[in-house]
Amino acid sequence: MEPLPKTSPMPVFRARGLTKTYTMGEVTVQALRGVDLDLYAGEFVVLLGASGSGKSTLLNILGGLDAPTNGQVVCQGHELTCADEDALTRFRRSSVGFVFQFYNLIPSLTALENVELVTDIASDPMPALDALALVGLADRRHHFPAQLSGGEQQRVAIARAIAKRPAVLLCDEPTGALDSATGVLVLQALEHIHRETGALTVIITHNVSIAAMANRVIYLSDGSIAREERNAVPRAAAELRW
Repeated sequence: MEPLPKTSPMPVFRARGLTKTYTMGEVTVQALRGVDLDLYAGEFVVLLGASGSGKSTLLNILGGLDAPTNGQVVCQGHELTCADEDALTRFRRSSVGFVFQFYNLIPSLTALENVELVTDIASDPMPALDALALVGLADRRHHFPAQLSGGEQQRVAIARAIAKRPAVLLCDEPTGALDSATGVLVLQALEHIHRETGALTVIITHNVSIAAMANRVIYLSDGSIAREERNAVPRAAAELRW
């Protein structure tokens, strides 16, 4: 992956003072503890931390899937923390592509039809076949999920996420259910999409090896940002092993 060009001074995401508290019976869990974060267009960012560090909670708040207990999130000038559910639905539909650890494909639909589910509701989608081509699966378009390997299913899920042409691609442990060799293929697909579309790409993971391919690495610990690092020359996904 090429080094990141100079970013715009206006962040895509600006988060300030984010806290998140969950109450489960008599137990209170503080998932986020005052997180401040700016994410910029064109970045490839890895949020790195152990299980329970707050990574998924932060990603869900940025993506409009959850709301903070306190704090503010602004995306491209629009405050998400004050938005109602209809506005958040529009935001998720138009601006954000999600990739999760589990693929969530519909078993009775082909790879192409799974991607078309998104293109049917997006305002300016790319053709579903083009999205599959970006992840190297155009020739598997008529296969059902059960006929695809785990890595291929995840790449279909990535194609589905980027078919709406999102400004932001949020990935929650996208290689977590895959072996190293298959995980590298998935990371290569994400790398290629980032290069071709320029979408802000954020991967959360506990896998330290993946941090090497990022422009910026943000370490989370116990609900807080512990530190940040930048890779002057990010490594290509094909070079990674774990």
